[in-house]
Amino acid sequence: MRVLQPCPTKSLKVKHSKIVGGSTAKRVMNCPGSVALCATMPPQAENQYMAQGTMLHDAMAHILGSDNMRPEDAIKGELLDEKIRPALDLLNEVDPDQTMEYEVETEVSFGGFLPGVFGYTDLVGRIGQRAIVLDWKFGDGVMVEAEENEQLMFYAAAAMRTAETAWAFSGVDEVELVIIQPPAIRRWVTTPARIKQFELDLKAAVKASQSPDAALKIGDHCRWCTAKPVCPQMTGAVDRARDVAVKSLNADTIGAYLTNADILEGWITDLRALAFDMLKGGRPVPGWKLVPKRGIRSWANEDVAKAHLISRLKESEVMVTKIVSPAQAEKLLKSKVPESLTVSISSGSTIVPESDPRPAVMLIGQQLTAALTKLV
Repeated sequence: MRVLQPCPTKSLKVKHSKIVGGSTAKRVMNCPGSVALCATMPPQAENQYMAQGTMLHDAMAHILGSDNMRPEDAIKGELLDEKIRPALDLLNEVDPDQTMEYEVETEVSFGGFLPGVFGYTDLVGRIGQRAIVLDWKFGDGVMVEAEENEQLMFYAAAAMRTAETAWAFSGVDEVELVIIQPPAIRRWVTTPARIKQFELDLKAAVKASQSPDAALKIGDHCRWCTAKPVCPQMTGAVDRARDVAVKSLNADTIGAYLTNADILEGWITDLRALAFDMLKGGRPVPGWKLVPKRGIRSWANEDVAKAHLISRLKESEVMVTKIVSPAQAEKLLKSKVPESLTVSISSGSTIVPESDPRPAVMLIGQQLTAALTKLV
């Protein structure tokens, strides 16, 4: 049976060090200049995937941090069987005899070695002469490897220097880094000496990041970087790709470009999202504007439209599971339906060059606020 170490009663809404944290360690060590660049970006808004991940981490912490909480008491629905139960089963592969002592959701830091640098571990434990550092990954997209994983080495190094978790590393011969990402588990055993070397490399990267001319470097560490839209290395890569004639490229160059395709696509996506948020918030982006997306026609009044169509067509042609759309009706009628029967509603806004003939979106809320301000 596992012996539980005290679990801190704190909010599981995890905060991260602004200098470097577990999730940013790889980026900072490969691209020290990204620290200052990311500091200029607006806070990242939480999306549905991030919210789900937080909820699942929350559930695991409560299950493992309690003596008698059942998985079904921590979370309901499909995620219980799709994520939580498989994750617990995989944890049993790490601790088959149920002898591991552990801490969950513990704040770990480097103290005076790296002031202001901290993070939160999902689980730090010990079995015999082996320390365990484990991280839950519940995303389905990118498979995360444990070997030489900078995030886990960050947590291990910080945990060694943190009073609440240092016991797990005292006198051990091995440190095992574990990624549990249902339905897979990835494990890598290393040594305390390797973790100490990582710590020194991390400190050197943090020092380098404080230089005004800290280096910027493109690589797979750019995937989650919030500063991609304004990164000079990214914009330079795009400019070079645009200026080179494709027909002059050889096969080796094409292969090299394909290797960076995911990075460039991510940069483009983040750039568009940033510009969209700025325009939606009322901040101008020179050369661009928001316009309504193409409207999809629907019936203004289905009962009136149904009566009109049945007067000209068979009811079996008009009624499917619901009334046919205006476009389907015109195909059957082989003529236009009266405009009074339809309305066109845009599904949202999209960003386009100013040269686009469509009128820009009227930001009614902001304009109304501005007008009311003048009346006060």
